[in-house]
Amino acid sequence: MSSPREISQASSNGPVTLGCCRRGPSCKWLKVPPAINQFTQALDRQTTTQLLKLAHKYRPETKQEKKQRLLARAEKKAAGKGDVPTKRSPVLRAGINIVTTLVENKKAQLVVIAHDIDPIELVVFLPALCRKMGVPYCIIKGKARLGRLVHRKTCTTVAFTQINSEDKGALAKLVEAIRTNYNDRYDEIHRHWGGNVLGPKSVARIAKLEKAEGKELSTKLG
Repeated sequence: MSSPREISQASSNGPVTLGCCRRGPSCKWLKVPPAINQFTQALDRQTTTQLLKLAHKYRPETKQEKKQRLLARAEKKAAGKGDVPTKRSPVLRAGINIVTTLVENKKAQLVVIAHDIDPIELVVFLPALCRKMGVPYCIIKGKARLGRLVHRKTCTTVAFTQINSEDKGALAKLVEAIRTNYNDRYDEIHRHWGGNVLGPKSVARIAKLEKAEGKELSTKLG
C-alpha cells in the first residue's frame, strides 16, 4: 500500500491532495481511494451517543482544575499533614502521536477517530494500524466533538486506555459493536472506492451522445 503522501491524483489545476478529494464539489467526481473513502463510514448515531456519554466520564482535567488540585496539595503539605500523592484517575488520551504510540504498544482499549480531519494524511494510516495491532477503532462525525471531550477546539483522535470497574461492561458492549462494524469489515470497506459521480452537465452530455448514437444506429438499420 502506498504511503499517504504518495497517494495523489492529477487534475487540470495540478495535483489533487487527499484532503481535496474529500471536500467541495471535487469529492463527487474524483475517484476517492478506499483508504480515504473509509472516513465516510461514520458510526451510527445511537452507538455514537453511547460512546460519547461514556467518554464524557473520562475527560481530562482542565488547567484550572489541575491548578486547584496542586494548590490544595501544596496547602496540605505546608500544614504538615504530609504529602500523599493521589492515584492518577483514568482519562482519555488525545492526539495522533500519543494514540499511535498507545496502539503500537497495544495499550489502547478503543480508538475513536474524527471523520473530518484536514489534511487527512494525519490519520489515514490509523485504521490499518489498529487492525494490524488488534485494537478496536471507530470513526465518528466531528473533530469538534472530540475536541470538546479534551477541552480543545478540535481533536484528531482519542483513545480509552484504562477505565473504572463499573464501566467495563459498557465499554465491552461498545467494543463488541464497534469491532463488528469496523475491524471485522476492514477488507470489505477497503474494496469500495468513493466519488466518481458525474455532474449534471456531464450526465446531460452523455445522454445526448447516447441518443445521437441510438438515432444513427436506427437509421443504419433501416
